[in-house]
Amino acid sequence: MAFAGRAEAAVKRATDVVVSAFALLLLTPVLLAVALAVAVGDGGPVLFRQVRVGRDGRTFTMHKFRSMTVDAESRRAALAAFSDGNGVLFKMHDDPRVTPVGRFLRRYCLDELPQLWDALRGDMSVVGPRPALPEEVARYDLTARRRLLVKPGITGPWQISGRSDLSWADSVRLDLDYVEHRSLRRDVAILLRTAGAVLRADGAY
Repeated sequence: MAFAGRAEAAVKRATDVVVSAFALLLLTPVLLAVALAVAVGDGGPVLFRQVRVGRDGRTFTMHKFRSMTVDAESRRAALAAFSDGNGVLFKMHDDPRVTPVGRFLRRYCLDELPQLWDALRGDMSVVGPRPALPEEVARYDLTARRRLLVKPGITGPWQISGRSDLSWADSVRLDLDYVEHRSLRRDVAILLRTAGAVLRADGAY
């Protein structure tokens, strides 16, 4: 059983390396175009870096194309009362911190493309649970903490099932089902369904 687990992990890691490296090469023109659009948009930094919680509770720095104003983090506390979330996740329709360029990037998940680098270097996986913030993990119960048994993913069951429209309970249920029944075949199925979900902009805001 231990050997099977190590073999499964090795295959998963090899798949992450191949898929993320190939995608970075293939999408280089898109990455450059998005970086230019963000830079020209308001003159601020192209990348947004944020601490997230990975496998076994280890923290790492996640990268995204910046889709919000430069002072977005400092304004978050003032907007807490307007959250459309449920006390664990901060979600807000028509968030005033989102830039015009950022709204387009978020609609089609283009802001998440730098996470391919996070997957290539091993902090994330191409497919897995949604990467959580430390303050979210601090509110996890024992059941929700099982999400941390695997690396977070660029896409996952939450991405193809509604994204921000999901309730916290549904998000946890989908992620735990993935953790307990993960397989290479399922990863491939999620990747194939992700393209359709992105084009439809399901749950994007």
